[in-house]
Amino acid sequence: MSQVVTRFAPSPTGYLHIGSARTALFNWAYARKTGGKMLLRVEDTDRERSTEPAIQAIYDGLSWLGLEWDGDPVLQFGRASRHAEIAEELLASGHAYRCYCSQEELAQMRETARAEGRAPRYNGYWRDRDPSEAPEGVKPVIRIKAPQQGEIVVNDSVQGKVVFQSEHLDDFIILRSDGTPTYMLAVVVDDHDMGVTHIIRGDDHLTNAARQIVIYRAMGWQVPGMAHIPLIHGADGAKLSKRHGALGVKAYREMGYLPEAMRNYLARLGWSHEDDELFSSEQMIEWFDLDGLNKGAARFDFVKLENINGHYIRQSQPDYLYEVMVSTAEEVGRAEDHAGLLANKETVLSALPELQPRAKTVLELIDLAQFIYVERPLTVDAAAQKHLGDDSRSLLADAVDVLKGLNEWSVESIDGSMRTLAEQKGLKLGKIAQPLRAALTGRTVSPGIFEVMVLIGREESLARLSDQTQDAALNTGT
Repeated sequence: MSQVVTRFAPSPTGYLHIGSARTALFNWAYARKTGGKMLLRVEDTDRERSTEPAIQAIYDGLSWLGLEWDGDPVLQFGRASRHAEIAEELLASGHAYRCYCSQEELAQMRETARAEGRAPRYNGYWRDRDPSEAPEGVKPVIRIKAPQQGEIVVNDSVQGKVVFQSEHLDDFIILRSDGTPTYMLAVVVDDHDMGVTHIIRGDDHLTNAARQIVIYRAMGWQVPGMAHIPLIHGADGAKLSKRHGALGVKAYREMGYLPEAMRNYLARLGWSHEDDELFSSEQMIEWFDLDGLNKGAARFDFVKLENINGHYIRQSQPDYLYEVMVSTAEEVGRAEDHAGLLANKETVLSALPELQPRAKTVLELIDLAQFIYVERPLTVDAAAQKHLGDDSRSLLADAVDVLKGLNEWSVESIDGSMRTLAEQKGLKLGKIAQPLRAALTGRTVSPGIFEVMVLIGREESLARLSDQTQDAALNTGT
């Protein structure tokens, strides 16, 4: 068997769509599993949308996901002369012909077909006419001669045997009147020239497969293996839209998802290996096979994605997560957080093992770490404010007096001193711990509050507590 060659062939639309990212993942996994290659072809024939930033967005999205392609990317528009060359070959071999129909004539054909209850398509008017009948001054298109009887079979790894009746195909255009190729021709020529052996793409291309097989046969080229995967739907079963998660890969990066979590989650959208939900990319490559691709549409579920992302956050090394936090804060424009993370690297790294179990996204990690570098006086959120009533502030003042007298600033000594204070007041430890958390972090959720105090240090801890006890001191007249 020859080396497996897959390809990912996106159109640059300004970002790498999440559905396209899954297609790239399957092509990448199959190539890596078989020791083959995944090539990248950017189908940039739409010149209005195919800007350099749009193309770069595809490269960046794939790189962030860790889906490396082999060789240099191929830009389809630059191969237009090769596509035209093949159209001329098909013309010379009698498998294609020039069509001189005007737009008005084509519209009339469609109208007549509708009136007669037939499919509104080109009727083959110029298929067998003598070229000498061509009108002067009209630039023709070139159409393929599609078979008019029999059937075209697509042997698909996902859909099974799919049969198209040839009589339902029209003689579609392969070269426009301005000499530019159509998508149908360009794809076939590029896949052949790039040595593609397996085409893995969305099942919205299944009908295209029948037309493309017509070109393959006309050229005498081998048809690649095909796997048409169902599109992704929303959790409600409807077509995936932005409200469901039909966003660009960059958006997921900015929402705080890790690339390894995205690979794991996207793999499970349309492919399965027994009951495994969590697996590394190495395991996916080892297990991946086209037989494991599902025939039914997958449903995008943000809750499941968050849970998987939380798993990878918990499993990650702090130094890796720190770098992701810094780059994410910069990318989403959180300048204050970015500066704070950079200025407090060692403290953040020390806090991460406590923070990781509490976060499902990198943005949540950044939020949880803010207590380390937030400027005084802290802004206390509404939930935490409930723990800072007059009685609690008075209790905090007592805690400050005790804490000032500690010889050692450690989790053990702080813990012991606060337990003693709670016993003296006839309170449970939580009645002191929650006001401490609110005063020291401005929130109701944080790492262990005594760990927080050690992380930010004695001076900062006492200063933050004092900020919150001033009102209590004023109210008691001390």
